[in-house]
Amino acid sequence: MTDSTPTIPAVVLVHGAWADASSWQRVIPILLAKGLKVVAVQNPTTSLAADVAVARQAIDLVDGPVVLVGHSWGGTVITEAGNAPNVKALVYVAAFAPDVGQSTGDQVQAHDAPPGLSTAVPFGEGFLKMSAEGWINNVAQDLPDDEARVLATVQPPLALTTFGDKISNAAWKTCPSWYVVSLKDRAVNVALQRELAARIKAKTTELDSSHVSLLSQPAAVANVILDAVAAVQS
Repeated sequence: MTDSTPTIPAVVLVHGAWADASSWQRVIPILLAKGLKVVAVQNPTTSLAADVAVARQAIDLVDGPVVLVGHSWGGTVITEAGNAPNVKALVYVAAFAPDVGQSTGDQVQAHDAPPGLSTAVPFGEGFLKMSAEGWINNVAQDLPDDEARVLATVQPPLALTTFGDKISNAAWKTCPSWYVVSLKDRAVNVALQRELAARIKAKTTELDSSHVSLLSQPAAVANVILDAVAAVQS
């Protein structure tokens, strides 16, 4: 007699630019409380290839199916990394989702620039950081100011060339997708988010949140991830 119990997928979380894996600190406990295995990837944010390599390492270490989740720039990462055979669903959270031959920068330039882009400042040669004022006013405006300042303080720099790196194989073409739109986003154009959600035929949820819904509305974001998990199991 064979065991017909569905295998519970693991959740692999990929953070965005000017952020780290702690971006998921309020979503992770909710997922763990549901008995899920959760892995939060720590991206170097130095290139698409470098970030994809780290994400694939995490995916390859999972013995079983994976729900792959990306926030912001992390959406570009999961679009490329999600081609691994055990990735069964993609969840985009206010995230980019380029097509083959397209870069994140191509998607940004196709719409009006959000206010957040003007508050990215040089950090040494070839890197950018988001200013503290940018975090407070444009990235995490629905979090307390002191919390936004902490996020600005701990952020890693982003390589200037990263947003020019192009996708070679878009996982959303063959993998079912979910998308969380942030309606008060000042870092990624809201119209772009809606356009991408429609293009990839994602099951879409819209939240009245800033760019960091994973911190300001973690239960709602976790519910979308759990919906993807349930779909993979069934």
